[in-house]
Amino acid sequence: MRIIQCAICETNKYSEILFPETTDFSKIDKDIFSARRIPDRVHYRLLRCEKCGLIFSSPILSEKAIRKLYRESRLTYEQEIVSLKETYGSYLKKTLQHSVKNPKLLEIGGGNGFFLEKAKEMGLTKVYGVEPSQDGVNQARSDIKKNMIVDFFPSQKIKKSSFDIICIFQTLDHIIDPNSFLEECRKALRKNGLVLCIHHNTDGLSVKLLREKSPIFDIEHIFLFNKDNLSKIFTRNGFKTVEVFDVKNTFPLRYWIRMFPLPLKIKTNLINLLKFIRLDNIPITLSAGNIGIIARK
Repeated sequence: MRIIQCAICETNKYSEILFPETTDFSKIDKDIFSARRIPDRVHYRLLRCEKCGLIFSSPILSEKAIRKLYRESRLTYEQEIVSLKETYGSYLKKTLQHSVKNPKLLEIGGGNGFFLEKAKEMGLTKVYGVEPSQDGVNQARSDIKKNMIVDFFPSQKIKKSSFDIICIFQTLDHIIDPNSFLEECRKALRKNGLVLCIHHNTDGLSVKLLREKSPIFDIEHIFLFNKDNLSKIFTRNGFKTVEVFDVKNTFPLRYWIRMFPLPLKIKTNLINLLKFIRLDNIPITLSAGNIGIIARK
């Protein structure tokens, strides 16, 4: 196990236990580390830094063990891809207002490349991705797959000062050392390059309503931010905040039910009923618990 400390204050002297560990390590496998599985309330011990408000897991599995699990993980969010493309595309449009014309773009944690497809649809011609899951990359469209690297970031295949925009969607929460990670992002960016980062919000509606049952408290998530400390960690790593914003997600009704902490049998029956009466696919837009930041090198 590896001890983690607050990534902003760089000490645990201000940290208090928020929630005790709920993990049975004998049952940890690649499925637990597969994206957007049904929430199962499995998480490490969660600490909260009382000085900066950062919430983080400690202790956690070794980096070697975590990397192995991510390499073997599967892509499990096919039904949400259409909604995710529209959501992330709308915030890319916002980012492009601050960028050079036809920027060279890198997505970190690219899955099957669906966002890179969206970027190309929006007119970008230089789009690249890095993704540790071979299963995810194998599912990418052929023209996208050729521009994807099966690796963790940073990768030796990514040169310094080579990108204008780096996109990080629901990935920063998973990073063991976010300071080192953001430093490498800054190195990979050209002068005045931008980072677009979207992830969970510890001040979001789901946490306020559900507390520990919120799906953001999950064994995959090591660091969890609010708007204030998200901006702080980018600042301490050489970025200037352009904008921090709430993220509105549009998903089918079945997705919101799947993420809600109901007993699995009730949840499954309810989703099947909605499917039978053809209401499961109704789009629902909520600002339920995600935030984003646009930051400049």
